[in-house]
Amino acid sequence: MTDFHGRNILVTGGSGGIGGTTVRHLVKANANVIAAGRSQEALAAIARETGCRTVTFDLASENEIRDALEGLDLWGVVNCGGFGGEIATPMDTDIAIFDKVITVNARGALLVTKYATRQMVAIGKGGAIVNVSSQAALVALDGHISYGSSKAALENITRCSALELGKYNIRVNSVNPTVVMTPISSGHWSQPHVAEPFLKQMPLGRWATEDEVAGPIVFLLSDAASMITGIHLPIDGGYTCR
Repeated sequence: MTDFHGRNILVTGGSGGIGGTTVRHLVKANANVIAAGRSQEALAAIARETGCRTVTFDLASENEIRDALEGLDLWGVVNCGGFGGEIATPMDTDIAIFDKVITVNARGALLVTKYATRQMVAIGKGGAIVNVSSQAALVALDGHISYGSSKAALENITRCSALELGKYNIRVNSVNPTVVMTPISSGHWSQPHVAEPFLKQMPLGRWATEDEVAGPIVFLLSDAASMITGIHLPIDGGYTCR
């Protein structure tokens, strides 16, 4: 049920921590993976490791996304590319950073969905999309006004896309991980005064790993989840059940 039989699946942020691990899982499940990102060098490394194809574009550029995806035969998409922004309160938020976070995390995912699904609908074989959101979309976290807002917008993009695309047999879901110690997140969350009180509120009491996020992504893309669309799936050790 998790064999993709050579289906073409695009993974944005495909050279990053969660994105790269997702590429590895999908390749093992016989998907034909296309890893996307801004850095040709980083994409070349994941391609050498896994044999995936690559495509380069900036999530902030509609023209680059449109040109990269036009005519691309796709069955699935993982919107994993993102920008962490800053740790700030509403009183001292840098609006330029806020705008960039929204541009990459929400607008970028919508643009990829826009142009990918045009191809998917034209091909007529259905498909699946998984948006990599965050627990910050579900609960308020200190300092996360920008990042949380971008991921909350992504949740609505997920639900509306599921509603609109179901008639084409295209499913759209999101996963909502807790902290994964990637280079983007470790600077803030590795600080003891930040980590200790946070982990005390989490029933499982530890950070997630890249594999623990990639596994549910692969499941939601797969035929094993063929009746699941429009959901958000917390991967947060129980943090949001409180």
